[in-house]
Amino acid sequence: MEHLNEIALFVQVVECGSFSVAAERLDLSRSAVSKAVSRLEQRLGARLLHRTTRRLSLTDAGRSFYQRSRLALGGLEEAVRELGSQQDEPRGTLRISAPVYFGVHHVTPVLTEFLARHPALAADVQLDDRRVDIVADGFDLAVRVGELHDSTLVGRRLAPCRQVICASPDYWRRRGLAMRPEDLAAHDCFTYSYLSSPGSWSFVGPDGRRSTVHVSGRLRFNNTEMARYAALQGLGVIQLPTFYVGEDLRAQRLQAVLQDYRSVQDAAIHALYPTRGYLPPKVRLFIDLLVERFGPQPYWDEF
Repeated sequence: MEHLNEIALFVQVVECGSFSVAAERLDLSRSAVSKAVSRLEQRLGARLLHRTTRRLSLTDAGRSFYQRSRLALGGLEEAVRELGSQQDEPRGTLRISAPVYFGVHHVTPVLTEFLARHPALAADVQLDDRRVDIVADGFDLAVRVGELHDSTLVGRRLAPCRQVICASPDYWRRRGLAMRPEDLAAHDCFTYSYLSSPGSWSFVGPDGRRSTVHVSGRLRFNNTEMARYAALQGLGVIQLPTFYVGEDLRAQRLQAVLQDYRSVQDAAIHALYPTRGYLPPKVRLFIDLLVERFGPQPYWDEF
């Protein structure tokens, strides 16, 4: 039991990000928490945490041990809850990471509905376009757009992420519609700074053949809202996911072209979480609701 207490304290320190915050949350002294973690390291014969005056960080051994410990403790918590009558009712705090735009415009409506359904639940949402470390930063799940790179996480597909080529109707009237991908070479196309080849747009045609067009224009951007606004003003052509511009396309503020062609940048939107084992009801039910509200034909593709 003493070992379990030390492990539980270690997990709490990791999720709080400091000995002081963990001690305050557990109503213990900072020194008691620090000594417990040190005893655990001695028992294991491995350093779990790098300690500096400014922050704590997990060692490689600590990261692996944290993942397994969090799973084991979660299983124990689940076993305790199963003895009660409300084991399936989400409670506690749901910690979510999501990209800024997608989080504001698409995750927030689902989250507000979810919180209204489950009054015993609170949420801590961090919106950031950088890729966070879900385990080290203590998130229950992260919503990610694009390719998945972290093989240690479990991903559940929420929706497709389809790119669309569009501009304002006024722009197309002035410059002429692009009927084929190669027509884009003669247009003012906005390019995204963070892509490895921002001036190359690649497509797969209706016949399955792939083509690449070299585009250029007067605007290079690293913020999609800026690019969307410039397109609405008739400055040029953008290639963005439909979840950004679906509403503009429905309202005919923007007009899509080349819809028979698929961008090779098409990807998917996933919910990522740390383990396939114990999954708290708050995480499982929220992901289920995201899938229900988005799905293989999301509402932002209806234009």
